[in-house]
Amino acid sequence: MKHDTAFIRSIAAKVGTPFWLYDAGVIRQRIADIQFMSSAPNVQARFAMKACPATKVLREMAAAGIWIDAVSGNEALRALRAGHAPGNTPPVVCFTADVFRDNALDVVLKNGLLPNIGSPGMVQQLRAAGYTGPVSLRVNPGFGHGHVNTCDTGGPSSKHGIWHQRIITARDAAVSAGMRVVMLHSHIGSGPKHQELHDNLDRLATEFAEMVPLFPDVEAVSLGGGIPHNYRDPAAQIAIEPLRDLFTRCQQRISAAAKRTIRLEIEPGRYYVAPGCTLITQVHDIKETSTNEKGAGATFAMVDAGFVDLVRPAMYGSYHRIEILDSTAEPEPIVLAGPLCESGDVFTRGGADEELQPRMLPRPKVGDLVAIYDAGAYGAAMSSNYNSIGRAPQVWVEPDGTCELISRRETLDDLLKAETSERL
Repeated sequence: MKHDTAFIRSIAAKVGTPFWLYDAGVIRQRIADIQFMSSAPNVQARFAMKACPATKVLREMAAAGIWIDAVSGNEALRALRAGHAPGNTPPVVCFTADVFRDNALDVVLKNGLLPNIGSPGMVQQLRAAGYTGPVSLRVNPGFGHGHVNTCDTGGPSSKHGIWHQRIITARDAAVSAGMRVVMLHSHIGSGPKHQELHDNLDRLATEFAEMVPLFPDVEAVSLGGGIPHNYRDPAAQIAIEPLRDLFTRCQQRISAAAKRTIRLEIEPGRYYVAPGCTLITQVHDIKETSTNEKGAGATFAMVDAGFVDLVRPAMYGSYHRIEILDSTAEPEPIVLAGPLCESGDVFTRGGADEELQPRMLPRPKVGDLVAIYDAGAYGAAMSSNYNSIGRAPQVWVEPDGTCELISRRETLDDLLKAETSERL
């Protein structure tokens, strides 16, 4: 996503920096990609809304017929307020979690949502609440991976789902509690290589084909999300035609094994939104350290965005393309660092140890704007109020250049709203 610098400056003059800049055209194109991948009969796409839960984005999904995967009670309520239908016939909003936290169980019960159970104990919690509706079981199939180890979603190290060798026990517990198991679900994560994704999805479909005859009430099987986005090379994205063919074959294979039509579901998150948002920040200073016995010196471009805005680089060394807007200087090694009281508040990190990794960038000047690209997935969604900083505003831009502020910058009053002094 790229816009004219003068256009971006005009927005910055109105809302300040940093801010999130959403490109409606890019997001709609990614939605269209997913619609194509899931266009075969009895294939349904969801949006893993944790990636980007902005109401504007949720309404785009509703308009496109994309269902929702929510992982908290408030996520489910956000989806409902954005126009997604309650109930479980069909289960437009599915609640997926390993724990019923806060209002989650109440939201599921009051709105008739399909609970996708990731822990055997959740069956007993539903039973104790008097629930006798349909359920989905999330299976840990024993394999899978994430783009980093902390995002691993399948295998012995993953906390998600019910271990595949114990899934029949969970089925029997649900049935004895009067619940019909209507869906089987798994999420194995996205691999760095396209072929790994295809191989793992094919393997997962094979395992589900072996499992569905043991679940006479199952109506759907979910292969989860995991469609990757290439953060380093925008031109090298995954081909969507082979995935459509794969999902079509998987649906047919699982239906044949069940001897009835089974709905196949997919639930990408990152793929829909990653390229559709850019974090815009401003340079406030340039400073340098010198090489000594402890290590090499560096040139730091100090910007007003930090990991309170985009935490992924600080959390696990994630790579985001960076551009100094309108700079014509010769590239040199630059470390892009933020304002927070943490040494790890650096956007140019990488490698297994997440070490400082200067980027070849034109030397910026104070006042220059910087674009941090592909920030739509787990960007604003994971932002925080650390250092009592208000979360940055979000701006939505239509293809014709029309702009809409879809969330304002948070104030101190917003941060203090939940604080109280109540005797218990």
